[in-house]
Amino acid sequence: MAADQTTPRLLIEGPKKAKWTVALAHGTGAGMRNEFMDTFAAGLVEQRFRVVRFEFPYMEQRHVTGSKRPPDREPVLRAAWQSVIDRYPADRLVIGGKSLGGRIASLMADEAGAAGLVCLGYPFHPSGKPDRLRIEHLEHLRTPALFVQGEWDTFGDREEVATYPLSDAIRLHWAAEGDHSLSPKKTSAHTREDNWQRAIKGICRFIEGLAPPE
Repeated sequence: MAADQTTPRLLIEGPKKAKWTVALAHGTGAGMRNEFMDTFAAGLVEQRFRVVRFEFPYMEQRHVTGSKRPPDREPVLRAAWQSVIDRYPADRLVIGGKSLGGRIASLMADEAGAAGLVCLGYPFHPSGKPDRLRIEHLEHLRTPALFVQGEWDTFGDREEVATYPLSDAIRLHWAAEGDHSLSPKKTSAHTREDNWQRAIKGICRFIEGLAPPE
């Protein structure tokens, strides 16, 4: 089966009758099973959310061939996301993910009618290329959104993001001195674990504050 025809396999955790389902997609270089994704999924499951993870076709192919592949073209990424979105009631669904996964979700959130959007380390621009912004659609986003961003993220740091004309629907949670994975330098007084746990708590508060599904 061609990669762009693949329906992603899902990793589903948490109570079946949870009020909210949170669907998370991975970043460019790592799949759905890594310390970052595992920690955030576990934190949400602990708070009684149902968490769904999946991989884009190119990442699934990496597991098959053992060789690295570049990300799929945007239409393929969107199609993979859509196949996941279609499985759940939109008014009970929060979509998002790490970097690339969150960016594609942000492009689809309004049309999908998702209840909320959570982006972990949003790539506002490619690292080292602040002039190549990926924010046009974020100016008019209607879906309630939480962007969890490291203060020192090279894909969009706190000073840069403060200058962007983002929609009022977007809230920002800043990880102290964090990088693209919300991790501070080893010399920092802050720790990765603290940043991650604070972020998880912030996500839980955000979701719990969404309009309740009918």
